[in-house]
Amino acid sequence: MTKEVPPEPLDFFIWTVEDVGLWLEEINLGGYRQDFKENGVNGEYLESMSMFTTEQILRFIRRCHMKWGDFITLCKELRRIKVACLKGEQKVRRPWWAPSCLSVFFVRVAKRNRQSRVVSLKLEP
Repeated sequence: MTKEVPPEPLDFFIWTVEDVGLWLEEINLGGYRQDFKENGVNGEYLESMSMFTTEQILRFIRRCHMKWGDFITLCKELRRIKVACLKGEQKVRRPWWAPSCLSVFFVRVAKRNRQSRVVSLKLEP
């Protein structure tokens, strides 16, 4: 039996439902893993949560049977990952789905994309 490896935080919006479940375990919210899986919460969904209205947030909390404090923890951890990604603090690694022959290429592109995101953040008022 192999130990599950947590997903790479860089570009978390491509996480699968399983990746989200592993991340929940990592941030001590593993009790919600099954609820998130049943509701199809993947990285793209987590990314879209920043645009949720109050009504959508409350609906999400009810659907996943979350406590309010746990939802706040989830949001803080999401923000931590986003900030770290934008600042370039996350280690860049080849995603599991990319062939090893593309490792060097992927890392270069990821670093370039990360730098452009940081520059655009600095330019915004």
